[in-house]
Amino acid sequence: MPHKRNPVLSENITGLARLVRSYVAPSLENVVLWHERDISHSSVERNIGPDATVTLDFILYRLNDVIQNLIVYPNNMQKNLEKLKGLFFSQTVMLKLTQKGLQREKAYKIVQGQAMNAWKTNDSFFDLLNKDKVVKKYLSTTDLEKLFNLKSHLRYTDSIFSRVLKNS
Repeated sequence: MPHKRNPVLSENITGLARLVRSYVAPSLENVVLWHERDISHSSVERNIGPDATVTLDFILYRLNDVIQNLIVYPNNMQKNLEKLKGLFFSQTVMLKLTQKGLQREKAYKIVQGQAMNAWKTNDSFFDLLNKDKVVKKYLSTTDLEKLFNLKSHLRYTDSIFSRVLKNS
């Protein structure tokens, strides 16, 4: 796809990661018989050890290049989120309804129904929920506003990045 910047690098990383994950099954089979080691164990390990190490090194090298050259467009990200009219908050709303006492199946049907209405009518998911009589029995407008606050979903982003990048 010509509009993508690094399709070959990213697709290569994805494919090689699949290969490395395929080593899990034979490795686990070795663990089961660890107390009865024989040549069948070491033959697997002699192949997996170097191949996985070299492949992971290559993946990390490629991934570093992808990340260093990554271009992020925050305004486009925001526009894309806005196109969804708040639909990505559906799980949060459903869970809050169940916490407030509504049965899960009923909460699911109500939230799903209003989500489908939002898709069809291109109306705000928030507004549709805020007008729903059953939802209003359990959640006030203020409750919904808190659930639809993107910042609450991103509140741990900085701490996650600092933990991940602490030793970089």
